[in-house]
Formats: sequence, structure tokens, C-alpha cells
Amino acid sequence: MTEAHADLSGQGQVRRGRPARDGGQDPGQRGNKWWTLVAVCLGTFMLLLDITIVNVALPDIQRALQSSFSDLQWVVDAYALTLAAFLLTAGSLADMYGRRLLYLIGLAVFTGASALCGFAVTTLMLQLSRALQGVGGAIMFAVSLALLADAFRGKDRGTAFGVWGAVTGLAVAIGPLLGGALTSGLSWRWIFFVNVPIGIAAVVLTVMRVAESRAPQASRPDWLGFGLFTVALASLVYGLIESNQRSFTDGLVLGCFAVAAVLLAVFVIVEWRSAHPMFDLTLFRLPTFSGGSVAAFGLSASIFAMILYLVLYLQDILGYSPLATGVRFMVLSGGILVAATVAGRISSRVPVRLLIGPGLILVGVALLLMRGLDAGSSWTHLIPGLVVGGIGVGIVNPPLASTAVGVVPPQRAGMASGINSTFRQVGIATGIALLGTLFSNNVKDEVLARVAAVPGLSHSGPRIAAAVQSGEIGHVISKLPGSTRQTVETITRAAFTTGLNRIMLVAAIIALVSGVVSLAAIRGRDFAQQQGPAAPAGEPGAPGEG
Repeated sequence: MTEAHADLSGQGQVRRGRPARDGGQDPGQRGNKWWTLVAVCLGTFMLLLDITIVNVALPDIQRALQSSFSDLQWVVDAYALTLAAFLLTAGSLADMYGRRLLYLIGLAVFTGASALCGFAVTTLMLQLSRALQGVGGAIMFAVSLALLADAFRGKDRGTAFGVWGAVTGLAVAIGPLLGGALTSGLSWRWIFFVNVPIGIAAVVLTVMRVAESRAPQASRPDWLGFGLFTVALASLVYGLIESNQRSFTDGLVLGCFAVAAVLLAVFVIVEWRSAHPMFDLTLFRLPTFSGGSVAAFGLSASIFAMILYLVLYLQDILGYSPLATGVRFMVLSGGILVAATVAGRISSRVPVRLLIGPGLILVGVALLLMRGLDAGSSWTHLIPGLVVGGIGVGIVNPPLASTAVGVVPPQRAGMASGINSTFRQVGIATGIALLGTLFSNNVKDEVLARVAAVPGLSHSGPRIAAAVQSGEIGHVISKLPGSTRQTVETITRAAFTTGLNRIMLVAAIIALVSGVVSLAAIRGRDFAQQQGPAAPAGEPGAPGEG
């Protein structure tokens, strides 16, 4: 839900565009800066709202488009994949051709893709439209904070980034509730249509009020690295999702994993030898940067990847409406908002590793607290875990953004922040795919084993298992004889919760390992070694480690 929150807080340090000759605000931009803030905040709000608003509508989308479980995973992963693949390339293009121009392109693509999502009549159309949304989102992510850093100087910059941070928190907090209200009151299509007026307003403001800027010495995009990374990541995720229907030993699945491994190896070689790489691998020589990257991946691959399956549980198994589901997820998003506010204020006084590491460990503990579900559980069983998880995520997010850029010189901050954002999206994509495979296999095995023990039902095992995975179990149960209806309902609830318990354990291990690694790797001296000239007042990503 908040995998994008404060991801790019350091980009303004490297992409300032036209510096004022007198060291202050460029006269050509004076009077436009507050409109720039409005335009950027509108775009950011739309992006983060889309990430959080989609979750609670997924079961309705699944039923309306008759999507399989794998199809549903691709609705989420198509967005995350293209966002991860295009993020750094979009930043390079913006440096060359102008941030305002690329921001406009990103807005137009994202808004148009949102409309296509709303009009989707097949699952494939929705998946392709979501992928296109990811392209537009990548461009906007890569450019938005650079536009703010270029438009503002001095104390006003701190104010601008404070407003931007408040907008991100608002989008995170109201996303599940608004998504539930739109889906329950109108249709799941309106979670995408709502982006259209916001996007149009942002385009008009950007055209009329936002000044153009470019990097004085922009490097050309690394197209070879982009291609290798995109195909490798897509092959990996495709293999993981396909293993739902096949198995990890299937030839196609193994082939996908082999292609991904080979291409990633070639990608590393190409990036290492490139004069202008998409991924500057030398950054990983800094333990703190590596620890921050692990933390970004682990946070997304654990609790954020789990949200899809928790939504399916609340709606498909417990029978809550999208609105009721959104209200219940406010427990998580409210905790994130409150904890992030506190963490942002104390991060300049508390060592970053004592926020990021323990925060991820809290996330792991939260996932363990959510385990123990059974056929008779209610949603209140999840409350302690949702509260602790929200606190953990809120503690991690603000200092994680500063860690990405606080250990590198200002001229490399954009690259560092972009890599951190990419790790977040890769975590979402691979986390959903991996957990989905484990969940699907566990549920199928549990259903088949339990149904086989019921006289007269053994032949229905595969059909019942498929119905659980596709969200159609209620429809299947309604057609069963009254004598077996209650039995099948108990079996499916038990199988679903068993699968959920198992993947929550996997997600918890991911979060706990990431927390321990980041706690060990993030070092205060890495921040001190990379200190250059003092950042302007209010500069995001200022050192956060004491």
C-alpha cells in the first residue's frame, strides 16, 4: 500500500535543472513554484491512491472478469514490473529532454491507462492497461521530486516537501476506504475512472504553470541494461506465477528461471563495464546502501505482498464487502500514518539503523501475530498484527528514503534513490508471485485431502479447490445439497486459512531476515564519510544517522 511512500526523496539533489545565477530562486520560475507543488502533489496523490485503492477491489474484478488466481496476481504485478523496469530509464530521459515534458508524458500515459483499466472487458485488457499505468507511474515517480527541488530554494523547499509528505500520507490513509466505497457504491471500474479528472487537472496545471528544467550534463539512457533487466525480471515473475498451475519442476517454469538467471548475470556484467550504467553497482560497495536495498525489498515482499491475500480472505472467505474491507484496513494504514509522522521527526536524532532494522523486525512479528487463523476465526484475530505491522512500516519508511541518498554524494543521489525504489517494486512483484504459488499449492492440497475424507465428495475435490482459488466458492457452495453445504464451507475456510498461515510465516521470515541484515549492515560512519557541502535547508534525504 505504501511501497512508493517517500521513495525518491533524494532526487532533487542531482536533478536541479537551471540554477539561479544569484543562488536563489530562478526569476523565470518565481510565481510558478506553488503551482508546481500543486501539480506534483496531484500526480503523487493519484499514484499512491491507485496503489492502495486497487487492493480492496481485486475480488470484485476477479468475479466480473472471470479471472483466475494467476490473472489476479498479474493485475498487481504488471504495474509493479513496468514501474520497476522504467523508473531509472525515465529519470535519464527527463534529464535529457526536460522534466516538465516527461512529467506531462507520464501524466498523460497514466491517466489514459487508468481510463483503459476502467473500460477493460477482459482480464488481458486490464493487465495490459495496468502495465501501461506502470510506465506512466515510473515517469512521474522519477520526475516529481526533481521538479520540486528545482522550483524551491531555502526554507520554502522544506515547506514544499512537508506538504508533499502530508499528501502521500493522506493518499495512503484514505486509499482502502475510498476504494471500498467506490467499489461497493458504484463499481470496481470507478477506482480507475477516479484518476481521470485528477490527471486532467494535473496536466492543465503542468502546462500552464510548471517551468521546464534539464540536467546540464545528462547521460543517455542505458537501453541495453534496461532491456536485460526488464526481460529477466519478467521471466522470473512469469515462472513464479506459472508454477501455480504447473509445478516448480515443470520444464517451462525451470526454463523461465534459467533465462532470468542468465540475463541477470549478463545484466550485472554489462552494468559493471558500462560508462553510464542504469544500475551503478559500485554503490553496493557501501554496506549501508546494500542494507537499505535489502530493507526496501524485504518490506515490499513481506507485508505489502501479503495484502492481496488478506483482502481475498476478508472478502471471499469472511464475506465482507469492499467498503467493509477498506474500513478494516484502516487499522493498518492508520498505524502507518501515525508511526511515519513520529519516525520522520525523530530520524535526525536516532540512528537510522535503530529505526529500519527494528521496524522490519516489528513487521515480521506482526505477520506472526496474524497467524493462527482457523475455520472459525473472525477478522478481529488480525487486529493486533495489523496494528503492529502499521507501526513497523511507519517506522521504516521515512528513514529508508534518507538512507538511500544519505550515503552517496549529491550528484549520485538520483541514481541511489531510483535503485531503492526499484528494489521496492521488485519486492512487490516477486513477493506476490512467490507467496501466491505457495498459497495456491497449499490450498489445493488441503482441499483435496479434506474433501477426500468426506463420502460422496471425493470426486468434487479439484472443482472445489479451483473455486476457492478463483473466488467463486460461494457460488459453488450454493449449488450443493443442503446436507453437504456446511461441510464444504468448513473445509474451504480451513484450507484457505491453512494456506494463509503458511505464507504469513514465509512473509514473516522475509521481514525478519531483512531486519537483521539491515540492522547489521547500516552504519553511521557511511553517512559521515559521504558528507559533502551542506544541503540546502529542507533538502530531503539529509543525513539521518547519528
